[in-house]
Amino acid sequence: MSDIKPDMSVNIGGLQMKNPVTVASGTFGYGPEYAELVDLNRLGAITVKGICAEPHTGNQTPRTFETRCGMLNAIGLPGPGAKGFIESYGEFLAQYDLPVIVNVWGKRVEEYGRVVEMLSDEPIVSAFEVNVSCPNVKEGGSLYGTDTKSFASVIETVRAKTAKPLIPKLAPNVSDITLFAKTAEDCGADAISIMNSYPAMAINIETRKPELANRSGGLSGPAIKPIAIKLVWEAARAVSIPVIGMGGISCAEDAIEFIIAGASAVAVGTANFTDPSTVIRVIDGIEAYLIRHDIPSIGDLCGTVL
Repeated sequence: MSDIKPDMSVNIGGLQMKNPVTVASGTFGYGPEYAELVDLNRLGAITVKGICAEPHTGNQTPRTFETRCGMLNAIGLPGPGAKGFIESYGEFLAQYDLPVIVNVWGKRVEEYGRVVEMLSDEPIVSAFEVNVSCPNVKEGGSLYGTDTKSFASVIETVRAKTAKPLIPKLAPNVSDITLFAKTAEDCGADAISIMNSYPAMAINIETRKPELANRSGGLSGPAIKPIAIKLVWEAARAVSIPVIGMGGISCAEDAIEFIIAGASAVAVGTANFTDPSTVIRVIDGIEAYLIRHDIPSIGDLCGTVL
C-alpha cells in the first residue's frame, strides 16, 4: 500500500475535474438545495437540473413513486429557463471552486440551439450535458435520443452554438448504444453520459390507476445499475471520447465498477435523495481503493475490466 495520494483528477473532453465524481441532473437541484448538507467544493463538478430556453412547469403530481429497488419519476423537467437560471443561481454557483455542467433540453431541435446560445458566454457554465433521453416529457427528450438522425441533428445544432464541452446524455432503451455513441462522437461531442432513467410504469391495484399522473416515467436507482454498466462497457469500447457513467450508484464500490467498465467519470443520482452524503463517500471511497491497490491515478483504473 502506497503512502502517496493518487491523482484523482480527470479531463472530460476539455472539462477539468479535480476528481471523477459529479451528480446526476435532476437529483441535486441547482446547488443551494444541498449546500448545507454537502461541501460543494469537494465535488468534481456539479450537474444542475435541466434547463430549456423559457421557464417550464413540469408535469402534474404525483410525480414520483418509490419502487422496491429504486424510484419512478415523471417530474417533467420544470425549471426557470436560461435567463432565470443565471439570475437565480449564477451568483451562488460562482462562489464555489467547481465546474458547472448545465443539462439542456428543448421541445424542438432549434430550442436546443437557442438555450445553448443563451448560456454559452456565461462564465459559470463550464459544459453542456445535452438531454436527448428524458422519458418524462411529451415533446423533445427521448424523441431525439432513440433515432440516430434526430439525435445527430440536435448534437450538430448545439455544436454550432458553442465551443464549450458538449456531453450528450444517451437513452438506455435503444437496440445498440454504440450507434448513438459513435454518432455523438462524429457530430463533435466531447464526451457522452450514460444513462438516463429507464422508461417504466407502476399501477395501484386498488384504484387500477397508474401511480404517476403522467402514467409512465423513468426508473432510476439500484435496479438499473447492471443495465448501465453494460451500456457504459459497450460504449466505451466503441468511441475514443470519455464516458460519464451513472445509474444506481449508491456507494464507492458501485462507482468503481463503472470506472473499471470504462467510465472516465461517474455521477451519483437517486442516492442523493436518501443520503446526501453519498457523493462525498463515493469520492473518498474511490481514493481509498486506489491507495489500497497501489494505483497511482484514476486514469489507470479506467476500462481495466478483464
